[in-house]
Amino acid sequence: MLDPVWLRTFLTVAETRSFTRAGQRLGLRQSTVSQHVRKLEEATSQQLLLRDTHSVSLTPDGEAMIGFAGTILEDIERALAYFAGPELRGRVRFGASEDFVAGPLPEILREFRRLHPLVDLELTVDLSGVLHEKLRVGELDLVLGKRRASDEAGSPLWTDALVWVGREGFELEPGAPVPLIAYPPPSITRARALESLQDNGKPWRIVCTSGSLNGLRAAALAGLGVVVFARSLIPAGLVELPAGHGLPDPGEVQFLLTTRSATPRGPTAALSEAIRAEASRLHG
Repeated sequence: MLDPVWLRTFLTVAETRSFTRAGQRLGLRQSTVSQHVRKLEEATSQQLLLRDTHSVSLTPDGEAMIGFAGTILEDIERALAYFAGPELRGRVRFGASEDFVAGPLPEILREFRRLHPLVDLELTVDLSGVLHEKLRVGELDLVLGKRRASDEAGSPLWTDALVWVGREGFELEPGAPVPLIAYPPPSITRARALESLQDNGKPWRIVCTSGSLNGLRAAALAGLGVVVFARSLIPAGLVELPAGHGLPDPGEVQFLLTTRSATPRGPTAALSEAIRAEASRLHG
């Protein structure tokens, strides 16, 4: 077993390159610091540090242990934050894309509030592009939203196919421009719909623009046109249009959870873990 106390001591020694300075920073005697490092080396059966009377350096195994130790300690902190219970306090500014307003997300947030009643949860619902910009400028702490499948930064919670959706029995008028229902810019699904139509030489016209999921659903149920949604998040009452309609493949989209800080703590970490634990519910 790798004791987190040993790991934290090892990381401090690796950073300061001194048992004495590590002890001063941690409030430990030098002999205790040496003991922690020795126990960690015994547990791994590897020498992690090279030390003499003048210097401390890392062995190759010590370099590898830095990454492992950091990950282990971060996982422990996230677990403690998640299970901290009602004593968890603070504020988390959470942004969720329109895609989730009609799904199980409200239930997940309600359960989070039940477990952590002293946390102030501020919810913002908007387009993913708008939410990611708010996160970038520091107006949000955590965002659940979409991005293009071609983007490489960060690990997605899941990847989903984009599909054309309309009311049951909807038919396109032969030879007429595709009647498109869409979010306003900077919507990712709008951009993918337009790009796929343009790339395949399909004429189109915007028949409805709405910033809300309910607005798009109402327009599609009224038979005004077609709209692109992630396959797992098609609103109630609408159906995926069959390939016989001749509409081009709009591609894929990724859903991810992004935090303002690389190492979120407290309420932000707890909410992040709660949403990750329920990711399978979010995409059906």
